[in-house]
Amino acid sequence: MSEKIILVDDDSNILTSVSLALRAEGWEVETYPDGEKGLIALQRNSPDIAILDIKMPRLDGMEVLQKLRVSSDLPVIFLTSKDDELDEAIGLRMGADDYITKPFSQKLLVERIRAVLRRSSLRTSNEPTKMIKRGQLSLDSDRHLCMWKEVEVRLTVTEFLILHSLAIRPGLVKNRDQLIDIAYGETIYVDDRTIDSHIKRMRRKFRFFDKGFDNIETLYGVGYRYKDV
Repeated sequence: MSEKIILVDDDSNILTSVSLALRAEGWEVETYPDGEKGLIALQRNSPDIAILDIKMPRLDGMEVLQKLRVSSDLPVIFLTSKDDELDEAIGLRMGADDYITKPFSQKLLVERIRAVLRRSSLRTSNEPTKMIKRGQLSLDSDRHLCMWKEVEVRLTVTEFLILHSLAIRPGLVKNRDQLIDIAYGETIYVDDRTIDSHIKRMRRKFRFFDKGFDNIETLYGVGYRYKDV
């Protein structure tokens, strides 16, 4: 059976275009124009993943996620119209799995959905997975699971891909273009400063648990590397 996706957004153009793209991938898609209707559907219809706009009438995406998390660990990807670090931080602490900033590539969204669905299915399976350990850091590349000093650090799919690419070869410097290709693919254009934003957020997440975390090093004018200590 194909996975079921519930898409909630008050922009009718996004509902139409994105649902068509997702159905073309073989997924079953239900669309709802506001958070209130979306929440009812999420609670009744047992989807495999939800895609929620943050800014919506009646109930916004944050409120939908908060109510959903009372009884469900359903994977959730947020759509946001601006790169708001506060919204992202709050959303990830509440249990969102990833963020896509509008305007976005539908191809990128499809890839993020695939990654989150795979991560969700593997979290509850006994299937062997690929692990790497670098000192206090453990990365499970199949589950997209990151542990620091035995504590889970919740990373988005994009952040995990960037960190994994650095940690797998400690000391090796990777420039922004290389990290963009790893995180987004060669056919998707994003500003190279996007990588700087992801690195900044990752550091903040690790330092929430360990104020002395400094393993992701910046080499100004060159790129980034992971320091294994």
